[in-house]
Amino acid sequence: MTIDKSGFLSIEQVQGKYLGQTEKVRGGNTNIQNSDFGKILSQIENNQAGVKFSKHASNRLSDRNIELTQDQMNRLNNARNQANAKGINESLILVDQLAFIVNVKSNTVVTAMDSQETGNNVFTNIDGAVIA
Repeated sequence: MTIDKSGFLSIEQVQGKYLGQTEKVRGGNTNIQNSDFGKILSQIENNQAGVKFSKHASNRLSDRNIELTQDQMNRLNNARNQANAKGINESLILVDQLAFIVNVKSNTVVTAMDSQETGNNVFTNIDGAVIA
């Protein structure tokens, strides 16, 4: 018995190679995420979706009994979108007395602190700031 190591994943690929038939596009067989359309769709979804909180940021908020209002969440999301529009990668976002470090590309709040924690008011590893 000989094992074929040609790397074909579907009958359509074999047909295309040996019979000259083109692969039919069916749902699930296309790689949308790597296409230009997929990249644009991903950007739109990131801009419309709310920010996610890392485990560290969630723990910080929980430890300090900080609960964000819907208005504060809206302002945080809008500030993240503004940072993205300006090409910022790591942003300091200030909402009321709260400070958030947000990885704009991954749409994730990396850390969160209140006015008592900011202490010396020095923030590192950011390339922009938005006051919401």
